[in-house]
Amino acid sequence: MDLRFGDSKPTDEERAAVDALLGPPESSWEGAARDGTDAADLRWARGGREARDRRDLLLPGLHAVNDRVGWISGGALDYLCRRLTVPPAEAYGVATFYAMFSVRPRPATVLHLCTDLACAAAGASDLCAAVERRLGPGSGVQVERGPCLGLCERAPAALAVRAGRAGLRATAVCAPATPDTAVHAATTPGSAPAEPPPAAAVPQAGESTLTLLERIGTADPTSLDDYRAHGGYTALRRAFELGPAGVIREVTDAGLVGRGGAAFPTGRKWQATAAQPDHPHYLVCNADESEPGTFKDRVLMEGDPYALVEAMTIAAYATGAHKGYLYLRGEYPRALARLTHAITQARTRGLLGDDVLGQGYAFDIEIRRGAGAYVCGEETALFNSIEGHRGEPRSKPPFPVEKGLFGKPTVENNVETLVNVLPILTMGAPAYAAIGTRASTGPKLYCVSGSVDRPGVYELPFGASLGELLTLAGVRKGLRAVLLGGAAGGFVRPDELDIPLTFEGTREACTTLGSGVVMAFDDTVPLPRLLLRVAEFFRDESCGQCVPCRVGTVRQEEALRRIVERTGAAAADDIALLREVGRAMRDASICGLGQTAWNAVESAIDRLGAYE
Repeated sequence: MDLRFGDSKPTDEERAAVDALLGPPESSWEGAARDGTDAADLRWARGGREARDRRDLLLPGLHAVNDRVGWISGGALDYLCRRLTVPPAEAYGVATFYAMFSVRPRPATVLHLCTDLACAAAGASDLCAAVERRLGPGSGVQVERGPCLGLCERAPAALAVRAGRAGLRATAVCAPATPDTAVHAATTPGSAPAEPPPAAAVPQAGESTLTLLERIGTADPTSLDDYRAHGGYTALRRAFELGPAGVIREVTDAGLVGRGGAAFPTGRKWQATAAQPDHPHYLVCNADESEPGTFKDRVLMEGDPYALVEAMTIAAYATGAHKGYLYLRGEYPRALARLTHAITQARTRGLLGDDVLGQGYAFDIEIRRGAGAYVCGEETALFNSIEGHRGEPRSKPPFPVEKGLFGKPTVENNVETLVNVLPILTMGAPAYAAIGTRASTGPKLYCVSGSVDRPGVYELPFGASLGELLTLAGVRKGLRAVLLGGAAGGFVRPDELDIPLTFEGTREACTTLGSGVVMAFDDTVPLPRLLLRVAEFFRDESCGQCVPCRVGTVRQEEALRRIVERTGAAAADDIALLREVGRAMRDASICGLGQTAWNAVESAIDRLGAYE
């Protein structure tokens, strides 16, 4: 196959970034200098099969170059492709798929400003305008407006990323951001104010009623000893006593379902994976929470990272996996640092590796960083991303439990789902199932933001009402609407706050619980502008693979723009068009992005009378 490499050459910095990840090239076929000292290089290619088997290192390789230089040149891309024997056209498609990469020259420092729902309601447009005036051309900083940064409880938010030598990428989080703090973070290293501790995002921190959040604010998230002193690794020891089948039985009896939005029974998924005769099996933790308004997984990873490491070990043991991948959102620098430290400590102490807890079971975890693609929250798109392809969803069947990551049986769960396994094993399935309702068992985390006095992550048993949750958060006067489930969810009215927060309760109310997003908006928020931002988000985040989503998200945004300017019959025509396009996306899109892109707009029209 002709890989069609170009004539561009990598700089020394770019070559060093790739070699630091892959090791030095072994032959000129992999990009080493053709100096004639190795005659064998002129006769045959060596290492091609091994290089192709490392295709999954394409995304880490792109990160390595981007982290060191700030962008990915044609020469760097060609060199990385030679090292991995990947066609440059395919690698270009991957590099341009992600929002955090650039294949065009840009400054080493990029300032990301969130313009999504919570930040928009908190004045993001004014912040962006002020920052852009001060950081114009020649400032050495590229300002990029973008989607949710997962810092909704501290809106408006900014993230400064500075490329550096040896891959020492510097990051600075500003939230809540002001023009001064955002500009200083981008232009003066070390000037950004220190981030508050994770417990600051948990208004209930320290309360005895907490289960999933009990260690946040009470245990040192950097200390393995402190984690164990607060009950850590009790669940894993219990898992080894029960055996794989016993663990799956406990999870099934507890009634645990996925907390990412789909609510699929976790025990059934684990059992289906464990029963597959094909090996190896893989475990994937989806920590790429990119739904606007969602930040609970970030708080868990920053405030209790060892809990996730332990929970992944239990899930892998139950399903027969010996390798786990933690796909972490690229905009979470502190979570990356905390998890990297936790995995290293667990490996050093025999809690990961060839002989976990001396039980003869081998398991290890590798972190893979995302690079800004909402669609990678879909499990098969996430698999493609890890494998070094564009993060586009796959058609199902076959399902991941049969053919998932690398074509092998794979179990995929998000962070909150996995962390729920710990109390199931420590308190027992019956006690866990007694929490919540018959159909929705256990505790649930909610990401509350917007027009409330105490935004943050809240833990309540399933069955609490929306009104009870908003009372805890201190909802402000003049409440106009509440968005449940994020951009892919739906709006409810202020007179519907008695909706029970359960999967069955929200279904009966013709809305969705989703991943637990609860965004309150008062009457100062311009609802039409908010809906237009939802449409812009889905248009930008569509992978473009299927026609209903690729075209439908564009038509949805166009119609909403026209409606803002029209009234009467003309607006009614566009609303009719929106309904037709929305049905087409819901019925024919490949994945959940297109299937849910119309939900929030539809609910705002039907429940809130947004354009009346």
